[in-house]
Amino acid sequence: MKSPKRTTLCCMIIVIYFSQATPNLNLESIVHPLILREHELAGKEPLRQKRAVASSRVAAEEYTVDVEISFENASFLEPIKTYLNSLSFPIQGNSTDQATTTILSIEVTTVCRPTGNEIWCSCETGYRWPQERCLHNITCQEHDGFPAGHRCSCLKGLPPKGPFCQLQGADVTLRMSVRLNVGFQQDLKNSSSALYRSYKTDLETAFWKGYSILPGFKLVTVTGFRPGSVVVTYEVKTTTPSPELMRKANDQVMRNLNQTYKMDYNSFQVVTSNETKFTIVPEIIFEGDTVTLMCETEVLSSNVSWHHVERHSDLQNNSRFSVYTFVLNNMTSISRLTIYNITQGDAGEYICKLTLDIFEYESRKKMDVTPIRILATEEMKVTCDNNPVSLNCCSEINVNWSTVEWKQQGKINIPGNPETDTDSGCSRYTLKADGRQCPSSLGGVRVTYVCEFISEHGARGSKSIEVTFTSVANLTITRDPISVSEGQNFSIKCISDVSNYDEVYWNTSAGIKIYPKFYTTKRYADGAESVLTVNTVTREWNGTYHCIFRYKNSYSVATKDVTVYPLPLEPNIMVDPLEATIPCNGSHHFKCCIEENEDYKVTFQMDSLSFLAEKEVKGKQVCYKYNFMASSVSWCPKKLNIFCHFTNAANNSVQSPSMKLNLVPGENIMCQDPIIGVGEPGKVIQKLCQFSSVPSSPGSPTGGIITYKCVGSQWKVKKNDCISAPINSLLQLAKALIKSPYQDAKLPTYLKDLSVSTGKVKHEVSSFPGSLGAIINILDLLSTVPTQVNSEMMTHVLSTVNTILSKPVLSTWKVVQQQQTNQSSQLLDSVERFSRALRPEDSTVLSINQTNVQMRSMVIKPGHPKAYKQSFVFSDSDLWGNVAIENCQLGNLQRDSSIVTVAFPTLKTILAQDVPGKNFANSLVMTTTVSHNITLPFSVSMTFKNINPSGAVPRCVFWNFDLANHTGGWDSSGCYVNKVDEDSVSCICDHLTSFSILMSPDSPYPGSLLEILLDIISYIGLCFSILSLAACLVVEAVVWKSVTKNRTSYMRHICIVNIAASLLVADSWFIVAAAIHNHYHPLNKTACVAATFFIHFFYLSVFFWMLTLGLMLFYRLVFILHDASKSIQKTIAFSLGYGCPLVISVITVGATQPQEVYTRKNACWLNWEDTKALLAFVIPALIIVVVNMTIMIVVISKILRPSIGDKPSKQEKSSLFQISKSIGVLTPLLGLTWGFGLATVFQGSNAVFHIIFTLLNAFQGLFILLFGCLWDQKVQEALLKKFSLSRWSSQHSKSTSLGSSTPVFSMSSPISRRFNNLFGKTGTYNVSTPETTSSSLENTSSAYSLLN
Repeated sequence: MKSPKRTTLCCMIIVIYFSQATPNLNLESIVHPLILREHELAGKEPLRQKRAVASSRVAAEEYTVDVEISFENASFLEPIKTYLNSLSFPIQGNSTDQATTTILSIEVTTVCRPTGNEIWCSCETGYRWPQERCLHNITCQEHDGFPAGHRCSCLKGLPPKGPFCQLQGADVTLRMSVRLNVGFQQDLKNSSSALYRSYKTDLETAFWKGYSILPGFKLVTVTGFRPGSVVVTYEVKTTTPSPELMRKANDQVMRNLNQTYKMDYNSFQVVTSNETKFTIVPEIIFEGDTVTLMCETEVLSSNVSWHHVERHSDLQNNSRFSVYTFVLNNMTSISRLTIYNITQGDAGEYICKLTLDIFEYESRKKMDVTPIRILATEEMKVTCDNNPVSLNCCSEINVNWSTVEWKQQGKINIPGNPETDTDSGCSRYTLKADGRQCPSSLGGVRVTYVCEFISEHGARGSKSIEVTFTSVANLTITRDPISVSEGQNFSIKCISDVSNYDEVYWNTSAGIKIYPKFYTTKRYADGAESVLTVNTVTREWNGTYHCIFRYKNSYSVATKDVTVYPLPLEPNIMVDPLEATIPCNGSHHFKCCIEENEDYKVTFQMDSLSFLAEKEVKGKQVCYKYNFMASSVSWCPKKLNIFCHFTNAANNSVQSPSMKLNLVPGENIMCQDPIIGVGEPGKVIQKLCQFSSVPSSPGSPTGGIITYKCVGSQWKVKKNDCISAPINSLLQLAKALIKSPYQDAKLPTYLKDLSVSTGKVKHEVSSFPGSLGAIINILDLLSTVPTQVNSEMMTHVLSTVNTILSKPVLSTWKVVQQQQTNQSSQLLDSVERFSRALRPEDSTVLSINQTNVQMRSMVIKPGHPKAYKQSFVFSDSDLWGNVAIENCQLGNLQRDSSIVTVAFPTLKTILAQDVPGKNFANSLVMTTTVSHNITLPFSVSMTFKNINPSGAVPRCVFWNFDLANHTGGWDSSGCYVNKVDEDSVSCICDHLTSFSILMSPDSPYPGSLLEILLDIISYIGLCFSILSLAACLVVEAVVWKSVTKNRTSYMRHICIVNIAASLLVADSWFIVAAAIHNHYHPLNKTACVAATFFIHFFYLSVFFWMLTLGLMLFYRLVFILHDASKSIQKTIAFSLGYGCPLVISVITVGATQPQEVYTRKNACWLNWEDTKALLAFVIPALIIVVVNMTIMIVVISKILRPSIGDKPSKQEKSSLFQISKSIGVLTPLLGLTWGFGLATVFQGSNAVFHIIFTLLNAFQGLFILLFGCLWDQKVQEALLKKFSLSRWSSQHSKSTSLGSSTPVFSMSSPISRRFNNLFGKTGTYNVSTPETTSSSLENTSSAYSLLN
C-alpha cells in the first residue's frame, strides 16, 4: 500500500470465480498488491458442482480473490463502480486444456480515503470489518459510538495483510417467490405429476444459473406452486447478498428461463429471517409494564411493520402502541415498538418485518405477560399498646422492583415505616399504635393498608391488608380504699372502656390466679366490667389484687389493695357452756375461745349489761372468761342469753353464738357435775366436745357436740357427735379452703392430706359417728370447688371413700342412719360431682381399684369411639357388675367428654330406704356420669350379680337425689329389667302407665301394689269404655231421626255424638301410648310425641263439647226470644268443640317440643317437671267443669222458677228434664273425676285419690252410654218402636202420657222430691201455663228440647 502521506485513493474489489482445475496464477504482475485467498465455502462438505458441468469432468471449485486498486484521483472510484455494476455475469474466461475459469461476480468491498493526515478505510454497503480487526486496529473517531459486540465499518489505515471488509452475516436461507403469468393448473399442486416435475426442473435450472453469481451460493430448491397466476416459491441458500447483486442474479434467471413461462420480473420477493436482532425489554414482563420491542438490522431501510400473530393485526401508532423507526449512523436500521400499560391480552407472538427493495427481513419473538401476585396476610388484629407491629408483603416473582409504596384507608390514620428487601422481594411496614389513636369500639376499628409494588417499567401490583385496631382496655377500678375485717364482705369493680377482650381474670401480686367463682364479668356494647365479690373475708384476702383484661398478647392491668383486719369468724368462736342452769344464789364461768392470739377487746353482754372479759392463753387456744354471779340479777327464776363481743383494731366487732342461761331455784337441781354443770331431772343440754369430758389433745381440740340428759341424779350421754382431733382439724381447714382465693390451687394438696389422715384415723372414724359425718361434710364441701380433677386427685378422693365405706365403719353408718340424716346420699352426690369434673391427663382409659370402691373412666376421642364396656369385681364382697354404652350412643357426646363409672359394694347397706323394711338396693351400686350435658336420648346397660335368684322379683332402680325433700330415695323411672337369669340381672336405664298419669306429675311407684291395681282398673275400664262408646254411637245412629225432631234435640244429640266419638278416639290413643312406652323401640320417641298430642287434643275435645252442651242449654233457657239458625249453631259448636282444643294442643307442642320437653321422660303424657305443660290440659278442663256446674245451677233455677209466659209445652218440658238430667249427671262425674285428678298432682298424695281418679276416668264411656244416651226416655221409645216391641211400648206410652199430665216435679217422683226438699218445697209444684204469642211459643218449643 502507498505511503499515507501520498494523496491517493485505493479500493479493494472481490473477484469470485470458479475453475475446474486448481489455479496456478501469478496475479502480482497484473494487480498490485495481490492477495490470493482460497475459500472452501462448503466447509467439510464436498465442493459444489454446477449442473452444466458433466459429472465425468473435474468438479468446479469456487474462489474469492481480494484485489487492491489505488487511484491518484478520488474521482476515478465512481466510474469504476459504475462499470463493474454494468457487467453481466458470469464472464467466461480463457479456456485451456487444464482449466476453465468463469468470473461469477466482482464487487467493491473496501474504500480508503485520506482524511486530514490519516487514511480512513470504510466498508461498502453490505460489508463489515472482521471482529478481530475492530479489536486490534484503531477505529475512526466518528464511529467510536458503536455498541459493544458490533463489527466496525471504519478503520484508520488498511491492514497490511488483510483480511479486508467482508460480507456481513452468516449463511442464510432466502425464502423467495416469483409470479409466472400463465394459468394455474391443478397438477401443480401434485408434486408427483409430470407438469409439476417439468416446471420444477426448468425453474431450478434457471435459478441455479442465475443465483450462482451470489457470494456463498450453495443451493436453490423449488418448494411449490400456488395460484395467483402461478406463484413459484423457492429457497436459496447463500450469504446475504446486496440488493444490486440480487437484481443481477434475477436478471440472469430471466435470461436462462424459457420465455414461455412468462416470468414477471417485478414480482420477485425475498424474505430473510436471520438478519434481524429482536430484543424485548424487560425480560420478565408484568401487567401494566411499558414494554419495548426492538428490531435491529444492518440493512438500511425505514420501511418496517409490526404484526401481532394472535390478533391477526398490524400494529399502528395509537394511545397504547408506538412505532418508531430510524437509521443509526447510516449503518443500522432500528425499529422500536413500545406497548404502554401492557395486559395479558397483549401476550403472544410478534413479527418485525423490514422491507428493502425485494427483500423482507422478518424476525419473530413470543412474549409472555405475567400478572403481579403479591403475598400477604389479608387480615390482622393489632392492639393499640404502642408495641411495634409489622405488615409484610412479598412478590411471588422476585425482580428488582423500582419501589414499593404503602397506602392506608380508614377512619383513623396510623402511619408506619416501610422497609424493602430487594433480595427477597419483600416489603415490611412497621407501625405503632397507642391507645390515644384507637377509639373504643366493640369490634375494633378497621383500616385497610395497601402495599403496591412498582416495577422499573411501570407495572403496579397491590395487596390489601385489613387491620383491625383494638384499644387496650383503659381500666377504672374502685377508687375508695378497701379496709375490711374478717367475716365481712367487699367487692371491687373493674371497668374497661373497650368491650373487646379474650380473657378477664384476677390474680394476686404473687401472680396466683383468683378462683373464678369469686368474680363475674359482663360485656357491654361500649365496654366491659368485672366484679370481684367476697362474701366472707378471711385474712388470706389481705393483699394487692390485679384486674387483668387480656386481648391476644396484650394485657391491661388495674391494681387494688385490700386490707383485712383480723377478727374471728362467728363459727370459729367456741363458747362454753352452750346452755347452763344456775341456782338463784349460785355462779358460773362463761368463756369464749378462739384459735389465735390477737389483740382483741372482748366483752360479755347480757341484756343491756356489758362486762369486760379476762384473757387466758393455753397453747394455740386463747380463751376469754367471765364469772357470772346470779346475785347480780334482780329476780329469779329467769332465762338469759349471754354473748361475747370481739372488737378489733378497726373497731369492727363480731358476736359469738349465744349461751343460754337458766336461773332456777336450787331445790330443783338434781344433777351436778363440775364440767357438765347442774340441771333438773330430764334436762337435756349440749356441750362442745372440747369442753366436755371427752379426751382431747392440746394441739388439736376435739370438735363436734355431745348431748347430755339428766337421768335421776346423773348426767347420761344421749348423743355423741364428737369429731376426733385430726378430723376436726381437717374440717376446719376445709371450711377455710372454700373461702380461700386460691382454693383450686390448694385442693390437690388438701385431698392428699385428707386421704393420708383418714387412713391413719380409721379407728376414730369407726368409733365416732361425728368423725364419719365430718369426713362426709369435707368431701361435700370440696366437691363444689374443682372445675377439673386429675387422676391423682381422684385417687385420693376414692382412697378416702374407701376408708369410710370399709366394713368396720358400717356399724357407725347405722348410727348415722338412725339419726335420719341424708349423709349417705350426700356422700354419693359428692363422688358424682368429683366424677363429672374428672379429666384424665394422658390416657383415654383410667382405672382405680380399692377394696370398697372401684372406678373406670374413658375419654371420648374424635372419630368412631369404641363402645364403653367396664367390669367391676369385688372378691371380698362376692359382688360383680358390668356397665355398657354402645358406640352409637357415644357418638352423640361432645368431643373429649369423660365417662366415669364408680362402683360401691357396701354402699347398698347404708343408703336410705324409701319403704321401711325393704332393702331395694341388694347388689352393687354403680354410678355413671358424663362430664358434659347430654341433650340427646342416652341409654346405659348394666348387669348385676343376682344375689337372690329364687327370691323376690328384682327391680332396676336409681338413686334420685330430689326425692324425700331432696334427701334422696330409690326411683325406677326410666329404668327397667331387661333380662333375669340365675346369675345376673340385666337392666337398661331408660312402663304401662296407669290412667292416673293423665294429670298426675308423679306416677305410682313402678311394680307396687298400687300400680298393679291401677293397671287392672285401667285395662278393664278402657275395655268397657270403648265398647260403651261404640254402642252409644250405634244407638245414636239407629234413633237419630226419631230423637232430632226439633232444633234443640238436634243440637243435644250432636254434642252427645261428638263427646262419645272424641272420648273413643282418646281412649284408643291412650292404649297406643301405653304400648309405646312398654315396648322399647328406636322410634318410640316420635311415636310418643304423636300419641301425647292426640290424647291431649281428644280429651280436650270431650270437655269442650261438654261446654258446648252446657252453653246451648244456657242459651235456649235464658235467651228465649232470640233464635239462631241450625247452621250457625252447628258452626259455633264445632268451632268450640274442635277448634279450641286444636289451638291449645298445637301451641303446647310447638312451644315445648323444640326443646324436647313436651312429654315426660317416663310416660307418653304432657310434661310436668320441666315445663308444666300439663297445665294446658288441667286448666281448660277445670274451668269447663266450673262453667258447667254454674250453668247447671242456672238451669235448675230456671226450671223451678219460670218467668210468666215462659211455660213450655209438654214435649219441651220433657226435653228440659232430659237436659237437666244429662248435665246433672255428666258434669258432676267429670268434675269429680278431675277433682280427684287434681289431688294426684301433689307429691305423696294418698293412694285413694289415684284409685278413685283411675276408676271414674276409665268408666267414662260407660257413664256416657247410660246417662247421656240410654237414660233418655225418647231414645228408649225410639228403640222400642225400632224393634217392634208394640205391647210394651203401648203400656209404656200410657204411663208416659200419665206422667206427662202430671207436673214434672211431684212428690211421687223421687228425683223431684229431692229437688223440692233441696229448695224447701213440700207437696206438688205446679208450673203455670199462660197463653203466649205464636212467636214466643215457637222459640220456647225449640229451646226446651236441647237434650231430648
